[in-house]
Amino acid sequence: MKKLIDVCQIDAFTDEPFRGNPAGVVYSNELSKEEMQLIAREFNVSETAFISKSNETDFNLKWFTPSVEVKLCGHATIASLHYLLQQGFIKNNSTINFNTLSGILKCTAMNGIYSLSLPIPKLSIFEGDKEEIINGLFGEKLINTEKYPFMLDDGGYIYIYVSSLNELMNIKPNYNALLDLSSSQKGYDAFTLFTMETIEERDNAHLRFFAPYYGINEDPVTGSANGPLLLVLRYLGLVEENTEGKIFIFEQGDALGRKGRVKVTYSPSKNELTISGKAVTVFRGEITF
Repeated sequence: MKKLIDVCQIDAFTDEPFRGNPAGVVYSNELSKEEMQLIAREFNVSETAFISKSNETDFNLKWFTPSVEVKLCGHATIASLHYLLQQGFIKNNSTINFNTLSGILKCTAMNGIYSLSLPIPKLSIFEGDKEEIINGLFGEKLINTEKYPFMLDDGGYIYIYVSSLNELMNIKPNYNALLDLSSSQKGYDAFTLFTMETIEERDNAHLRFFAPYYGINEDPVTGSANGPLLLVLRYLGLVEENTEGKIFIFEQGDALGRKGRVKVTYSPSKNELTISGKAVTVFRGEITF
């Protein structure tokens, strides 16, 4: 018997269609992991979220790129919250818990703003070969890494400071080289490049994110990188250490024509890291197979 599954595509970290980061969203209690992967490949966006009923919390949530399942995806979680609210599964001004591969994620839907508390990553200074990474990202062009060392989180993301917005916007990585590096079990699998120069005066940093290892050459707006970036900036002294009660806005996606903005907060007293953003549905449909 054929399956008929409702699907949506939702742009996250924006309220404008065709901006931000597109995510497929599917609600179903009858899909196998193999079927989820096939559907994600058919969507062919950076991540597709799969929501189902949970016996442990409000919902189960899984994320797949076109090629692999991932442990955490911020923008597809924002899209999932938007979907659940639009479909009447949750109410406005509510708190929702998702059971995921990264544990229980606490989320909120408040008047069109969707938020999730991220697991706190462990940060360390990257001690591996920087030159091979620089060559993969910049070719022969070298950057100064003396003042701001490469940072690595325990999720495998490397954070690299770039001196100017112009330099960041003009990076043309060698994706095959980055894939080879991140497939070689060197302790990292994705690259977050950031600068403190921004397009909009109110904003605090601009970043780009490259992850060929996950089948994503460049991700438009990456929640799971924007959140830890605030901790990286604190560590490097690029923002004040006391971030209690402060909201930071990070830019991403402009280089791809998909402007997105992510609000990030970190409460040292609660040790709580939160990302927030808006979302908009761009199409609904059905998959049958």
